[in-house]
Amino acid sequence: MTDPKPYFEAHVFSCTNRRPDGHKRGSCAARGSEKLRDYMKARARELGLDGRVRINAAGCLDRCELGPVLVVYPEGVWYTYHSFADVDAILETHLINGGRVERLILKPEQKELLPEQVG
Repeated sequence: MTDPKPYFEAHVFSCTNRRPDGHKRGSCAARGSEKLRDYMKARARELGLDGRVRINAAGCLDRCELGPVLVVYPEGVWYTYHSFADVDAILETHLINGGRVERLILKPEQKELLPEQVG
């Protein structure tokens, strides 16, 4: 038996977890992830990605210090993002054109943001 065709071409899981203010790890929500996720959903719709790409809110993705973070499946590519411009770059470069936004990609071993990743 073969797997059925996927319902969506891609899923974007955007961490919207909120920890108490002052928590040592911080949280994506405290860094604006809810506003950025809402923008991403609206912008994806404007770009005609509805029905092809699903933008989901997620609980903690356990990369709090690098947040806000999102992960795109099925590829499993992780991004940090801090602005509407970052969201636009991810939508257009990754989800529409199949490329990668190299400056925003988080490596598996990465523990802190690089200078070019800071918003």
